[in-house]
Amino acid sequence: MPEEGSMEELMDLYEESFKRFAEGEVVTGRIISVDKDYVIVDIGYKSEGQIRIHEFVDEHGEISAQTGDKVEVMVEWWDDENEVVVLSKEKAEKVKVWEEIKRAYEADEAIEGVIASRVKGGFSVDIGVNAFLPGSQADLRPVRNLDEMVGKTYHFKVLKFNRKRSNIVLSRRVILEAERESKRAATLASISEGKVVDGVVKNITEYGVFVDLGGVDGLLHITDISWGRVKHPSELFSVGDEITVKILNLDLDRERVSLGMKQLAPDPWTSAAERYPVGSKVTGRVVSLTDYGAFVELEEGIEGLIHVSEMSWTRKVRHPNKIVSVGEEVDAVVLDIKPDNRRISLGMKQAVPNPWDVISDKYPVGTTIEGKIKNITDFGLFIGIDEGIDGLVHISDLSWTKRIKHPSELYKKGDTVQAIVLEIDKDNERFSLGVKQLQADPWDTVAERYEVGKEIAGNVTNVTDFGVFVELEEGIEGLVHVSEISREKIKTPVGMFNVGDELRARVMNINSDERRIGLSIKRLEMESDQEYLSDYVSNMGPATSSFGELLRENLQEKLNED
Repeated sequence: MPEEGSMEELMDLYEESFKRFAEGEVVTGRIISVDKDYVIVDIGYKSEGQIRIHEFVDEHGEISAQTGDKVEVMVEWWDDENEVVVLSKEKAEKVKVWEEIKRAYEADEAIEGVIASRVKGGFSVDIGVNAFLPGSQADLRPVRNLDEMVGKTYHFKVLKFNRKRSNIVLSRRVILEAERESKRAATLASISEGKVVDGVVKNITEYGVFVDLGGVDGLLHITDISWGRVKHPSELFSVGDEITVKILNLDLDRERVSLGMKQLAPDPWTSAAERYPVGSKVTGRVVSLTDYGAFVELEEGIEGLIHVSEMSWTRKVRHPNKIVSVGEEVDAVVLDIKPDNRRISLGMKQAVPNPWDVISDKYPVGTTIEGKIKNITDFGLFIGIDEGIDGLVHISDLSWTKRIKHPSELYKKGDTVQAIVLEIDKDNERFSLGVKQLQADPWDTVAERYEVGKEIAGNVTNVTDFGVFVELEEGIEGLVHVSEISREKIKTPVGMFNVGDELRARVMNINSDERRIGLSIKRLEMESDQEYLSDYVSNMGPATSSFGELLRENLQEKLNED
C-alpha cells in the first residue's frame, strides 16, 4: 500500500494532467519535436501544443527551434476535435512586451527601441511592438534631417498606451531634458570665473559660438575667439566640435556664461615691440585690402598696415589690389610700432633697393638708351627705362627745327625710340631724355650756311602784321620785318604776300642763340637800283653843257646817299 503522502502527490499530478490553461495565458513549455510545418511543445498538458514553424524562422531563413529548448508560448485556442492545443510564440512575446510597457510606464522607467521609419508627424519605433514617437518628442530641438535618426537605437519614456487599441506614444525628449537638468545642476556647481573647461559647439552665429558646457550654454563671442582676425566663426568651428574655453563671466541668477578662447594664450601685443623692432624685415600674409593700404598678418593677433605710399618706389599706386592680393605672402620692413594702440606700420618698398639710388650709375647723363613709348601726353613722351622708371622726352626736345603741336603727330604708343639721357633728378624722381640731341643742332652752323649779306630765296610760311616768315630750309626760318619789306612805309604786309609765295631777300643778321635770322627785301631792291644807276651813269658820254654836268653830279650824290 502506498503511503498517504505519496497518494496525495499522485492525485495532484493526475488532476494537473487534466488542468486546462485559459486561452490567452502565457506558459512555459519544452520543445519535443520539430517537423516541416510545426514545432511540438510540451506545456504539461495531456495533449501537446503546436506552433507553426514560421514563428521560428529568423531573418536569414534559418529555423531557430531545437528539441529540448524551453520556450514561452501563449495558448491561443483548444482544438478538442484533434486533441491539440494551438500555441503562439510571437503572441507570447507581445504579451511580455505589453507587460514590460505597463511596468515601465507605472515605474516611470525608460525602455529601449529602434526607430523603424518616418511616418506622418513623427516616427514609428520598434519596442517589440510598434509605437509612435511624435517629431516634437524626438529631441530637445527640432531635428533638421529626420532621416538621420532612422535605424538608430534610443531610450524612450512611455507617455501613454492603450493595449486594446495597440496605441503607444513615446518620448525621447523627456529623457534628454532630465539628463540636461542633471548636468546643468552639476555644471553650475562646478564652474567659476577664470576656470578652463571643455565644451561642445552647439550653435554658430555671425557674432559668436554657443557652447554646451554640460547642460549649461555659454557664449564665445567672435571678439574672444582669437587675438587675430575672424571674419565668421564658421571658418573655425563646426557644430559638434569639442573645444576648450575659459570662463570670463558667470551670472548664476540669469544663467549667463561668457566664454573666451583667445584668453588661453598671452596677448601677442605685450611683447610685439621686442619681436618686431623698427627696421626689422618681416614676412606676412595679406588678410585685407582697403583704399588706403593692405593689412598684413605677421602672426595670429598681430597685423600691420602697408600704406599705398609705401608699396613701390616708382609706381603711383592708386589701389593696393594693383600690387598685392588677399592671401599673398609679402616681405616688408617695420617702419613704426605702437603696441599700446595695437598698430604696426610696414613698408614693402623698403624691403628692396630704391632704383633711383642706382639709376644714375646705370644710365649716366649723355647715355643713349632705347625703350618703348608707354604714354603720350600734350607735353611729351614717356619711355620705359627700368622696372617702374619712365623717362620723359619733353615736346621741346623732340626736334631742333620742327614745330610740333602734339607728340602724337610723330609717334604712337608702343613705338621703340632712342633718346639721350639729359638729366636725372633723384630727389624729385625725374628722368629727362632728349631725342633731338641724337643729332647736331642745325642752328650751330646756320651762320656758316647763311652768312650776313647773302641773298637767299625761300617760300612764305606765315604773314603777320610785323613781318613775313620765310623758310630757308626745313625747320629754319627767317623774318622779313615790316620795316624791311619796302623803301616805302608799310603798315602791314598782310594782303601783300600769301603763304607759299616764293620771294628773295638779303640776310641782314643772325642770332643763333635766339634762333633768329633777319632778312630784308628792301635792301635787295635798293642794291638793284644802285646797280641800275651806276650802269646808267657809266654809260653816259661826256657832258655837252652845264646841264649835263649838273645831272651827272646829282646822280652821283644820289648813289652815295643810298
